[in-house]
Amino acid sequence: MNLTIRALTETDYDNILLGWWKDWNWEAPERDFLPDSGKGGIMVMDGDVPVCAGFMYITNSRASWIDWIISSKTYRVKPNRKEAIKLLVASLTVMTENSGSKYGYALIKNKSLIEVYESLGYTKGDSYTSEMIKKL
Repeated sequence: MNLTIRALTETDYDNILLGWWKDWNWEAPERDFLPDSGKGGIMVMDGDVPVCAGFMYITNSRASWIDWIISSKTYRVKPNRKEAIKLLVASLTVMTENSGSKYGYALIKNKSLIEVYESLGYTKGDSYTSEMIKKL
């Protein structure tokens, strides 16, 4: 297993991430909804193969928001896939801590992703029923 982390680049949104969101039948966030217009996150690579990516929002509080975790639907190398996602969340968590944040926050629906967060010391807050976003 040769998992590495790199910063997201200007071309990742169009060339990789939009395809991943489409493959999972998810509505892709607009580029400018994401931190640093789609570059404010990291990607985990297996050699030269992109596996998963995620973003970190820095807020005006002591909390940072870790979200938009997405992966390649076609990458099925076991156990690398699960380890890559865990490495992604762990790395975003370290980035959050290094930014001066006291809290890492995430909204998650996927059961296996919830388990990854829990394995890294996150605890469940209230369950939410709807995610609400308004394009202004």
